[in-house]
Amino acid sequence: MNEINAPRIAFQGALGAYSHEACLQARPDMVPVPCVTFEGVFRAVREGRADLAMLPVENTTYGRVADIHRLLPKSGLHIIAEAFVRVRISLMALPGVNLEDVKHVRAHMVLIPQARSWLDAHGITSEAASDSAGAAADLAVSDERSVGVLASEVAADIHGLDVLARDIEDLDHNTTRFLLMSPKADLSRRAPTMMTTFVFEVRNIPAALYKAMGGFATNGVNMTKLESYMVGGSFTATQFYADIEGHPEDPAVERALEELGYFTNMLDIVGVYPAHPDRHPS
Repeated sequence: MNEINAPRIAFQGALGAYSHEACLQARPDMVPVPCVTFEGVFRAVREGRADLAMLPVENTTYGRVADIHRLLPKSGLHIIAEAFVRVRISLMALPGVNLEDVKHVRAHMVLIPQARSWLDAHGITSEAASDSAGAAADLAVSDERSVGVLASEVAADIHGLDVLARDIEDLDHNTTRFLLMSPKADLSRRAPTMMTTFVFEVRNIPAALYKAMGGFATNGVNMTKLESYMVGGSFTATQFYADIEGHPEDPAVERALEELGYFTNMLDIVGVYPAHPDRHPS
């Protein structure tokens, strides 16, 4: 691949992070661009240093990813696809190190509890690192032969570490959902099952949310996600983030969104995109 002219995709974290793995799976033809923060990911696309953004939004074990829902409406980007990545945890160490040599591991604080049973069974202690892929990079240039890192196998490939154990996570269903975002919206109906994501703010009247949601129930529209978060430091200005199955031009969805409009101060469609096959596995 000619990386100079190739399209680029930004993600938060270091090379080898699970977000990097999501980029490799969803857009293998694009050059990954690591960013320190989520804000940095959005900025990279807005400034033209990347063409697309890959953002994690929720995990089946730990719920939603902090800050993402707050940042999405103001990002200026639009959701064009979703991706699901199974969190497969590998233990890696310096070349030549054996499993019995590893007494201690480092990983992101969220990752360590996901492999707690395996670590305890092998008598391995742990400490939190700010970033699992970053911990792998640091280990690769060290001489710590009794230390390992828990991370994606992609991190081991990038940093020249040996994988000593694979799939050591306690739960075999642990999956992270990512959103692929672009500066250009695509509202076309390009798959049999479409998803629509939108944010809204209900009017400050009694039962506004109940009435706003009623249109989706009466029209048979499946709402797969509804999250609330405060904005502007006010306890009364609550915004909601929602995912529904369907396209805005579907008659049922159109009626539900029209009814929602009667009870909201703000309604903004963030993206219209195909449902990923893993959303409804056969």
